[in-house]
Amino acid sequence: MQINQQIVLVTGGARGLGAAITTTLVHAGAKVVVNYFKSHALAEQLQQQFPDQIFIYQTDVTDKIEVEQMFNAAKQHFGQAITSIINNALVDFKFNGEDRPKLTNLQWSEIQTQLDGAVHACLNTLQAGLPDMQAQHFGRIVNIGTNLVQNPVVPYHDYTAAKAALLAFTRTTAHELGEYGITVNMLSGGLLQTTDASHATPQVVFDLIASSTPLKKVVSPAEFADTVLFFLSPWSRVVTGQNLIVDGGLVKG
Repeated sequence: MQINQQIVLVTGGARGLGAAITTTLVHAGAKVVVNYFKSHALAEQLQQQFPDQIFIYQTDVTDKIEVEQMFNAAKQHFGQAITSIINNALVDFKFNGEDRPKLTNLQWSEIQTQLDGAVHACLNTLQAGLPDMQAQHFGRIVNIGTNLVQNPVVPYHDYTAAKAALLAFTRTTAHELGEYGITVNMLSGGLLQTTDASHATPQVVFDLIASSTPLKKVVSPAEFADTVLFFLSPWSRVVTGQNLIVDGGLVKG
Protein backbone atom coordinates (compact mmCIF):
# COMPACT_ATOMS: atom_id res chain seq x y z
CA MET A 1 0.00 0.00 0.00
CA GLN A 2 1.37 3.37 -1.00
CA ILE A 3 1.77 6.07 1.66
CA ASN A 4 -0.91 8.23 0.04
CA GLN A 5 -3.41 5.40 0.55
CA GLN A 6 -2.72 5.04 4.26
CA ILE A 7 -4.43 6.33 7.39
CA VAL A 8 -1.60 6.91 9.86
CA LEU A 9 -1.97 7.43 13.60
CA VAL A 10 0.77 9.55 15.16
CA THR A 11 0.62 9.49 18.95
CA GLY A 12 1.84 12.75 20.42
CA GLY A 13 1.48 14.07 16.88
CA ALA A 14 0.81 17.73 17.64
CA ARG A 15 4.15 18.90 19.00
CA GLY A 16 7.88 18.37 18.75
CA LEU A 17 8.98 15.32 16.78
CA GLY A 18 5.36 14.21 16.47
CA ALA A 19 4.41 17.40 14.64
CA ALA A 20 7.36 16.97 12.29
CA ILE A 21 6.24 13.41 11.54
CA THR A 22 2.66 14.56 10.98
CA THR A 23 3.74 17.27 8.54
CA THR A 24 6.02 14.89 6.66
CA LEU A 25 3.22 12.36 6.27
CA VAL A 26 0.76 14.98 5.06
CA HIS A 27 3.19 16.16 2.40
CA ALA A 28 3.59 12.52 1.33
CA GLY A 29 -0.17 12.34 0.79
CA ALA A 30 -1.22 10.31 3.84
CA LYS A 31 -4.23 11.01 5.98
CA VAL A 32 -3.14 11.46 9.59
CA VAL A 33 -4.83 10.92 12.93
CA VAL A 34 -3.09 13.35 15.27
CA ASN A 35 -3.34 12.10 18.82
CA TYR A 36 -2.68 14.62 21.57
CA PHE A 37 -3.16 14.82 25.32
CA LYS A 38 -2.56 18.45 26.36
CA SER A 39 -1.57 20.17 23.11
CA HIS A 40 -5.06 21.04 21.85
CA ALA A 41 -4.12 24.43 20.38
CA LEU A 42 -1.21 22.96 18.42
CA ALA A 43 -3.39 20.09 17.16
CA GLU A 44 -6.03 22.57 15.99
CA GLN A 45 -3.42 24.55 14.09
CA LEU A 46 -2.38 21.43 12.19
CA GLN A 47 -5.99 20.54 11.42
CA GLN A 48 -6.69 24.06 10.14
CA GLN A 49 -3.60 23.92 7.97
CA PHE A 50 -4.50 20.52 6.45
CA PRO A 51 -8.27 20.12 6.97
CA ASP A 52 -8.75 17.34 4.43
CA GLN A 53 -5.92 15.17 5.68
CA ILE A 54 -5.79 15.61 9.46
CA PHE A 55 -8.18 14.38 12.13
CA ILE A 56 -7.30 15.36 15.69
CA TYR A 57 -8.29 13.38 18.76
CA GLN A 58 -7.49 13.83 22.44
CA THR A 59 -6.53 10.58 24.10
CA ASP A 60 -4.48 9.30 26.99
CA VAL A 61 -2.63 6.55 25.14
CA THR A 62 -2.13 4.63 28.38
CA ASP A 63 -5.92 4.21 28.64
CA LYS A 64 -7.06 1.19 26.63
CA ILE A 65 -10.70 2.29 26.35
CA GLU A 66 -9.82 5.79 25.17
CA VAL A 67 -7.46 4.37 22.55
CA GLU A 68 -10.18 2.06 21.23
CA GLN A 69 -12.56 5.02 21.01
CA MET A 70 -9.96 6.98 19.04
CA PHE A 71 -9.57 4.17 16.50
CA ASN A 72 -13.35 3.95 16.06
CA ALA A 73 -13.69 7.73 15.69
CA ALA A 74 -10.91 7.85 13.09
CA LYS A 75 -12.52 5.04 11.09
CA GLN A 76 -15.83 6.89 11.10
CA HIS A 77 -14.18 10.19 10.12
CA PHE A 78 -12.13 8.89 7.20
CA GLY A 79 -14.41 6.01 6.22
CA GLN A 80 -11.39 3.73 6.44
CA ALA A 81 -9.57 2.05 9.30
CA ILE A 82 -6.18 3.14 10.54
CA THR A 83 -3.55 1.25 8.55
CA SER A 84 -0.37 2.44 10.22
CA ILE A 85 0.75 3.52 13.69
CA ILE A 86 3.64 5.72 14.78
CA ASN A 87 4.09 5.21 18.54
CA ASN A 88 5.79 8.49 19.29
CA ALA A 89 4.16 9.96 22.42
CA LEU A 90 6.59 10.83 25.21
CA VAL A 91 5.18 11.14 28.71
CA ASP A 92 6.46 13.92 30.99
CA PHE A 93 10.16 13.86 30.19
CA LYS A 94 12.89 16.43 29.64
CA PHE A 95 16.44 15.79 28.42
CA ASN A 96 18.30 17.68 31.12
CA GLY A 97 21.27 15.74 32.42
CA GLU A 98 21.65 17.98 35.44
CA ASP A 99 18.09 17.38 36.66
CA ARG A 100 17.79 13.70 35.77
CA PRO A 101 17.03 11.23 38.59
CA LYS A 102 20.28 9.78 39.91
CA LEU A 103 20.41 6.12 40.88
CA THR A 104 20.49 7.02 44.57
CA ASN A 105 17.14 8.83 44.42
CA LEU A 106 15.47 7.16 41.45
CA GLN A 107 11.91 6.09 42.22
CA TRP A 108 10.24 3.06 40.67
CA SER A 109 7.26 5.28 39.89
CA GLU A 110 9.48 7.26 37.48
CA ILE A 111 10.41 4.08 35.61
CA GLN A 112 6.78 2.95 35.66
CA THR A 113 5.67 6.25 34.12
CA GLN A 114 8.03 5.77 31.21
CA LEU A 115 7.10 2.09 30.78
CA ASP A 116 3.44 3.07 30.66
CA GLY A 117 4.12 5.80 28.12
CA ALA A 118 6.22 3.55 25.89
CA VAL A 119 5.25 -0.12 26.19
CA HIS A 120 1.73 0.09 27.62
CA ALA A 121 0.75 2.73 25.06
CA CYS A 122 2.18 0.61 22.24
CA LEU A 123 0.23 -2.41 23.47
CA ASN A 124 -2.97 -0.37 23.51
CA THR A 125 -2.57 0.97 19.97
CA LEU A 126 -1.55 -2.42 18.58
CA GLN A 127 -4.52 -4.18 20.13
CA ALA A 128 -6.93 -1.49 18.96
CA GLY A 129 -5.66 -1.56 15.38
CA LEU A 130 -4.99 -5.26 14.98
CA PRO A 131 -8.45 -6.54 13.89
CA ASP A 132 -8.66 -4.16 10.92
CA MET A 133 -5.03 -4.71 9.98
CA GLN A 134 -5.54 -8.46 10.00
CA ALA A 135 -8.68 -8.09 7.89
CA GLN A 136 -6.88 -6.08 5.21
CA HIS A 137 -3.63 -8.09 5.56
CA PHE A 138 -1.65 -4.90 5.90
CA GLY A 139 -0.22 -2.87 8.74
CA ARG A 140 2.79 -0.70 9.43
CA ILE A 141 3.94 -0.08 13.00
CA VAL A 142 6.85 2.26 13.75
CA ASN A 143 7.96 2.64 17.35
CA ILE A 144 10.16 5.59 18.29
CA GLY A 145 13.19 4.59 20.35
CA THR A 146 16.53 6.08 21.37
CA ASN A 147 20.21 5.50 20.67
CA LEU A 148 20.76 5.70 24.44
CA VAL A 149 19.93 1.99 24.57
CA GLN A 150 23.11 1.30 22.59
CA ASN A 151 25.12 4.22 23.97
CA PRO A 152 23.88 5.40 27.40
CA VAL A 153 26.25 8.35 27.47
CA VAL A 154 23.81 10.13 29.78
CA PRO A 155 22.19 7.65 32.20
CA TYR A 156 18.53 8.56 31.91
CA HIS A 157 17.61 5.37 33.77
CA ASP A 158 13.82 5.58 33.52
CA TYR A 159 13.57 6.70 29.91
CA THR A 160 16.25 4.36 28.56
CA ALA A 161 14.92 1.31 30.38
CA ALA A 162 11.46 1.91 28.91
CA LYS A 163 12.81 2.33 25.39
CA ALA A 164 14.89 -0.85 25.75
CA ALA A 165 11.73 -2.69 26.73
CA LEU A 166 9.96 -1.18 23.73
CA LEU A 167 12.72 -2.46 21.46
CA ALA A 168 12.21 -5.98 22.79
CA PHE A 169 8.44 -5.60 22.33
CA THR A 170 9.04 -4.38 18.77
CA ARG A 171 10.88 -7.58 17.95
CA THR A 172 8.46 -9.99 19.61
CA THR A 173 5.41 -8.36 18.01
CA ALA A 174 7.14 -8.35 14.62
CA HIS A 175 7.59 -12.11 14.98
CA GLU A 176 3.93 -12.69 15.83
CA LEU A 177 2.32 -10.30 13.35
CA GLY A 178 4.35 -10.99 10.23
CA GLU A 179 1.97 -13.65 8.97
CA TYR A 180 -0.76 -11.00 8.74
CA GLY A 181 1.24 -8.70 6.49
CA ILE A 182 2.04 -6.39 9.42
CA THR A 183 5.56 -5.08 9.93
CA VAL A 184 6.84 -3.68 13.22
CA ASN A 185 10.04 -1.64 13.34
CA MET A 186 11.77 0.94 15.49
CA LEU A 187 13.44 4.24 14.64
CA SER A 188 15.92 5.34 17.29
CA GLY A 189 17.14 8.91 17.36
CA GLY A 190 19.76 10.73 19.27
CA LEU A 191 19.15 14.11 20.81
CA LEU A 192 17.17 16.14 18.29
CA GLN A 193 17.58 19.87 17.84
CA THR A 194 15.13 21.00 18.98
CA THR A 195 11.99 19.47 20.52
CA ASP A 196 10.04 20.23 23.67
CA ALA A 197 11.92 17.42 25.42
CA SER A 198 15.35 18.67 24.33
CA HIS A 199 14.65 22.36 24.88
CA ALA A 200 16.30 22.20 28.30
CA THR A 201 19.53 20.79 26.85
CA PRO A 202 22.44 23.29 26.91
CA GLN A 203 23.84 24.35 23.52
CA VAL A 204 27.26 23.01 24.50
CA VAL A 205 25.80 19.49 24.50
CA PHE A 206 24.45 19.91 20.98
CA ASP A 207 27.84 21.22 19.87
CA LEU A 208 29.58 18.20 21.38
CA ILE A 209 27.21 15.79 19.63
CA ALA A 210 27.68 17.55 16.30
CA SER A 211 31.46 17.35 16.57
CA SER A 212 31.24 13.62 17.34
CA THR A 213 29.15 12.60 14.32
CA PRO A 214 30.49 11.80 10.85
CA LEU A 215 28.04 14.34 9.41
CA LYS A 216 29.16 16.98 11.92
CA LYS A 217 25.62 17.98 12.76
CA VAL A 218 22.74 17.30 15.12
CA VAL A 219 19.70 15.70 13.49
CA SER A 220 16.59 17.88 13.30
CA PRO A 221 13.05 16.62 13.93
CA ALA A 222 12.23 17.09 10.22
CA GLU A 223 15.25 15.02 9.16
CA PHE A 224 14.33 12.26 11.57
CA ALA A 225 10.71 12.34 10.38
CA ASP A 226 11.78 11.70 6.79
CA THR A 227 13.01 8.23 7.76
CA VAL A 228 9.52 7.27 8.93
CA LEU A 229 8.49 7.23 5.28
CA PHE A 230 10.81 4.32 4.54
CA PHE A 231 9.12 2.00 7.03
CA LEU A 232 5.67 2.97 5.72
CA SER A 233 6.56 2.62 2.06
CA PRO A 234 6.56 -0.48 -0.17
CA TRP A 235 10.36 -0.26 -0.22
CA SER A 236 10.43 -1.80 3.28
CA ARG A 237 7.75 -4.44 2.74
CA VAL A 238 10.09 -7.28 3.80
CA VAL A 239 11.76 -5.37 6.65
CA THR A 240 10.45 -6.09 10.13
CA GLY A 241 11.74 -6.39 13.68
CA GLN A 242 14.52 -3.91 12.91
CA ASN A 243 15.92 -0.94 14.80
CA LEU A 244 17.27 1.83 12.56
CA ILE A 245 19.41 4.38 14.39
CA VAL A 246 18.99 7.87 12.97
CA ASP A 247 21.56 10.12 14.65
CA GLY A 248 23.96 11.28 11.96
CA GLY A 249 26.17 8.22 12.39
CA LEU A 250 27.03 8.78 16.05
CA VAL A 251 26.10 5.27 17.22
CA LYS A 252 26.74 2.15 15.15
CA GLY A 253 24.47 -0.91 15.37
